[in-house]
Amino acid sequence: MVGSTDLAQAREFYDPLLDCIGLYRHEDDEMDHKWLCYAAPQENILFLVCSPFDQQVATAGNGTMIAFKAHSHDIVDQFYATGMALGATDEGAPALRSQYHDYFYGAYLRDPDGNKLCCVCHDRFKGNEQE
Repeated sequence: MVGSTDLAQAREFYDPLLDCIGLYRHEDDEMDHKWLCYAAPQENILFLVCSPFDQQVATAGNGTMIAFKAHSHDIVDQFYATGMALGATDEGAPALRSQYHDYFYGAYLRDPDGNKLCCVCHDRFKGNEQE
């Protein structure tokens, strides 16, 4: 779960971004326009965007990051490109990051509220080709 000060802006950002990785917003789960709920039930994934319960301004935590697992390098690339086109801030373009492990292919960005997001693929292949 991440906080947002502007859920309409968050919806415009997260609907197309999370569609890249197969998460879809559930219309029925919006409660008084205080929540956005995205899910991929077949993979037991639930991601929420909400207004803070204490009604204070949403802030991104230092050291806090949400990571989404992708099934291919192309999905990581699409996630990053979509986020950047939607106004995300770059935190690291798609690349292999061997400091984590030999097949860690990831991209990092921040949403309009400053929440840090990662999309990562742990497969040793890029698409159908070997690296």
